[in-house]
Parts: sequence; structure tokens; C-alpha cells
Amino acid sequence: MIQVQTEHVQTESSISRTSATLGAIPLWQLGILAPLALWLYWSTVIHLVGQWWHDPNFSHGFFVPLFSAFVIWQERDRLARILSRPSWSGVAVLLAGLVVLIVGRLGAELFLARSSLLLVLAGVVILFLGWNLFRAVLFPWAFLLMMIPIPTIVFNQITFPLQLLASQVAATVLPLLGVPVLREGNVINLPAMPLEVAEACSGIRSLMSLVALAIIYGYLLEKRLWVRWLLALASVPITVVANDVRIIGTGLLVQYWDPEAAEGYFHASWGWIIFVVSLIMLYALHGLVRVVLPEKGGES
Repeated sequence: MIQVQTEHVQTESSISRTSATLGAIPLWQLGILAPLALWLYWSTVIHLVGQWWHDPNFSHGFFVPLFSAFVIWQERDRLARILSRPSWSGVAVLLAGLVVLIVGRLGAELFLARSSLLLVLAGVVILFLGWNLFRAVLFPWAFLLMMIPIPTIVFNQITFPLQLLASQVAATVLPLLGVPVLREGNVINLPAMPLEVAEACSGIRSLMSLVALAIIYGYLLEKRLWVRWLLALASVPITVVANDVRIIGTGLLVQYWDPEAAEGYFHASWGWIIFVVSLIMLYALHGLVRVVLPEKGGES
């Protein structure tokens, strides 16, 4: 009975602290800023969600704000204990976000217009709750960057080298497996048919999604910060290796089984198979780290 009452008191204390933190926010000012922000960013958000829905490269964007909200909910007790110290410097951050929005709109640069939303959000938090609380929510705030598709020019700068790398690795490995190859750029000429490593086969789609999932996985299942960083960074070479295996496997299937394996449903299913393999490799890496460097008591 005493334990139950103690837990009840702690729960009420947590609720009261949360209420006190929220009570520090001037609701009438938020009542003005919220409709204004909705009016400014409505078209930007609608277009962003539309890209998540129609562009498979960025479909993971739906999960990013949900995970950020989950992290804040998980940390609600710790956040409630932070003393609210509103800072007028938040106005400068807020204005900077609006300037970036204007520049993005004038230059038709979607990345700038979308990124300005995060600056405006940061400015509002700093203005009403202070820098201490913003630093406490820095991780879920920064993770929101994952929901914004990278600029096309940067996307192309990443995609084309990945296409060339995948074709080079396949052109090196396939002859070792008995398949003669003549590579021309990102086209692998097999005896059965030419195999083009197109943009969709570059691995960029799996790369974007796996990095986001690696960060989520690290947060949920690992307490050590350096291991979380390791998992996030390791997701890049893991995706590259898995995609190279995909291209090599496709070449073998085309040569020894059926050329139609490079097209249609079977080819599309390769993407899901390789993504699952990437997740397994990520999990295996985490398991290896736990075995070689086990977590010590109280380490975080």
C-alpha cells in the first residue's frame, strides 16, 4: 500500500511539474503564433507530405515527426524538471527562420523553405521556454531534419557516385563468379543482356531509410551514446555493401536463370529483400558490439 501511494504521489508530482512548465507558456501569444505559422507553412507542409507519399526515396518521412514526438513524451518527466527561462534571443532565431522561408520561397528552393520550419520551431521554444529546455530537446528537434528531402543537386551528387560504385563492384566480382562483363559507366554488359544500374538501384532509397531507422534503433535499444553514433554511421557502408550484393545477385540471375529477373516484380522485390538484409546486418553489428564491449552498470 505504501509503495502504491508513493508511486501515486510521484505521478501527481510529475503531472504538476509538467503543468507548471506548460503554464509558463503565454497561451494568448501562442494563440496568435499558431494560426500565423499554419498560414505561412500550410502549402509547404502539404507539398512535403505529398512528396513523402509519392516519392519512395523519402517515404520514411512519415515516421520522423512521430518518433520525435515519442522521444519528447518519453522524456517528459526530465523535461518537466527543467526550469523555464524564456529568452528574447528566441526572437532572433524566429526571425532567422522567417528570412530563410522568404529566401526559399523567392528562390523556389523547397529545402530552405522546409528547413525554415525547424528554425521557427526552435525560436518559439527558446522564446517561451528558454535555451535549457531547447538543449534538452535538441535530439528530437535535430532528428526532424531526416523528414526533409535533400536538395536535388545534392541528391544527384550522392546518387551518381553510388551508381558507379555499385557497377564497379559488380564488374569486379561477377567475372570471379564466371560471368564475363564489359562495363560502360553505370551499364554492365552481360552476355545475356545489358544491366543498367539506374538511379533507383543506386541504394539511395535504402540509405535514407536505413540511416533514420538506425538512429531510432539506437535510441530504443542502446543506452551508450557512442554506440548509437556507431550504428548510425555504420548504416551507410552497410547499405552500400547490401546494394552491391543486390546488383551482383541480379547479374547472376540474369546470366544463369532468367533475364526477366532484372525487371518486373522480381526486380522490385530485391529492394525489400536487401533492406531486410541491411537491418539484419545492423542488428548483427550491434550484437557484436555488445559481446566484445559489454555495457557496464550505470554507463550511458
